[in-house]
Amino acid sequence: MSRGPRTGVDPDRLAALDGLFTAEQRQIAAAVRRLCDAEITPKVPLWFEAGELPDPRGLMRQFGELGLLGMHLSGYGCAGLPATDYGLACRELEACDSGIRSMVSVQGSLAMYAIWRFGSEEQKQQWLPGMATGETIGCFGLTEADHGSDPAGMQTSARRDGQGEQADWVLNGSKMWITNGSIADVAVVWAQTTDSPRDIRGFLVPASTPGFTAGEIAHKLSLRASVTAELVLQDVRLPADAVLPAATGLAGPLSCLTEARYGIAWGAMGSARSSLHAALDYARSREQFGKPIGGFQLTQAKLADMLAEYVKGMLLAVHLGRLKDAGEITTEQVSLGKLNNVREALQIARTARTILGANGISLEYPVIRHAANLESVLTYEGTVEMHTLILGQALTGQNAFR
Repeated sequence: MSRGPRTGVDPDRLAALDGLFTAEQRQIAAAVRRLCDAEITPKVPLWFEAGELPDPRGLMRQFGELGLLGMHLSGYGCAGLPATDYGLACRELEACDSGIRSMVSVQGSLAMYAIWRFGSEEQKQQWLPGMATGETIGCFGLTEADHGSDPAGMQTSARRDGQGEQADWVLNGSKMWITNGSIADVAVVWAQTTDSPRDIRGFLVPASTPGFTAGEIAHKLSLRASVTAELVLQDVRLPADAVLPAATGLAGPLSCLTEARYGIAWGAMGSARSSLHAALDYARSREQFGKPIGGFQLTQAKLADMLAEYVKGMLLAVHLGRLKDAGEITTEQVSLGKLNNVREALQIARTARTILGANGISLEYPVIRHAANLESVLTYEGTVEMHTLILGQALTGQNAFR
């Protein structure tokens, strides 16, 4: 009687996940993986260890050449591909490193999406083509040092200076934890207007504007192969047409966050897949007590649990992608994807670390790097608590945020 394969099966093949995608979608994923394998994956452990990204502008141009920047947007040099295709790209980027996926996500799903969704035609023509090629880099300034989960309390202000509709805007304030901030050519900054009626508006701030500075944040122990900055605005004077005309109130920036969270639900599964593969390879080759540790029941139980959560997370991501492509996705459904998939990816990385033992903390393997990165992904663009309350309100009809 056959006991089944002794060499093991790839997790995606075991669950027949490739069958969920078209040949074109598999080609897109393979193209992103080839770029990462050739240009990033061999180097990213060194970047992580050094806490730097040596040539972010060159890397962004490579992503632009592959058509990854704003790939789910249409027009202005963007590829206009389905949301599922974008999700597969996010999975491959984060299988390489969360910081690399964040770089692309902030460019396309936050900065570019804000301009594409809320900008004037002139603003779109001015910024989006260069951002799609990676020649122009954008960032998204919403979070403040004292206002993370509650952006409505933001202190960054925008006041009118002059008469009539052509009056300038003057911005003052600061933003924290801004990916791409210190390399950006343009920042999408959200501010509280001081004139009546007071409201939250979005502004396009060229990095060369007097009074605007961006300093890189050091001493991070997570997302180390990523550019993270603090933005400071001191009497930054902007023309009247710097405001995003179609965004008024918190609905604007929150819709951008929903767009980015969708990509995170896919990206987290990349970290999970990489961690699972590392654990499988190690379990098949590492011998203790006379045989590979993959032959022991406790190790197999860990691997089976990791596989189950990875497959469930992928099925959820695919479901969300199809809902998004059909124009039917809701904010609550995206919160479900972000909450579940990041939480389970982090648990997979932690479990993989235990299978690798002491080697699990070495950057020779990707596991500890994924685990450290996912600690940030778990809380950025909505903490576990915030997404839990979003789902709780949807289920009960009761607002428990305050």
